Amino acid sequence: MIPLMHDFEDETVLIVGGGPVGARKARTFATEADVVVLSPEFGDRAFAGAEQVRAAPTPEEARDWVERTDPALVVAATDDPDLNDAFSAAAKAHGVLVNRADDHGDQSFGNVVVPATVRDDPVTLAIATGGRAPALSKHLRERFEDEFDNAGLMAALVGDLREDLRDRGVPAAERRDAVRFVVRSREVWKALDSGRYKGEQVARDVIGELPGDQT
Repeated sequence: MIPLMHDFEDETVLIVGGGPVGARKARTFATEADVVVLSPEFGDRAFAGAEQVRAAPTPEEARDWVERTDPALVVAATDDPDLNDAFSAAAKAHGVLVNRADDHGDQSFGNVVVPATVRDDPVTLAIATGGRAPALSKHLRERFEDEFDNAGLMAALVGDLREDLRDRGVPAAERRDAVRFVVRSREVWKALDSGRYKGEQVARDVIGELPGDQT
């Protein structure tokens, strides 16, 4: 499968199933989309402000629910394979994406996988194991969270740095070398622990070590 980023702003995501998986999916998509969760019960779980509709849809009602909510994505997250099948088929008939929580690596045409995600805006890292090893996805996510702490600050720093060097008329090849030097510098990463200002100071010192002194 080829990873893509998808913008769900102002879109609806329909989640069928209010168990732990459905709740986790709701928390994932509620940061951007309007999320509707269908379930006969919800328990004491966090759904991040998603609309919780207490209902026990049958397979025969799947098409009606999809047409009624007009989602960009349907998440089939129940423990009933027949119900998941029905909502997946209804979604595909409606021309929208499907995420099957019970496929476990055997994804069908038109299905999407929701990866484990590390987010430090504007940086997003996604980890997927094809549904075969969720524990590994979680482990790698936790390692990436530790390894790439301050990635968002680094992205903002080098973005501004590139613009500054361009405004100064620094040639493109030298700008690329400078930015690469900064993002590979352990000193800059460590300095970012003390905030953006300290990181920028160290970054400019690091660039000054390049042949030709970029600053």
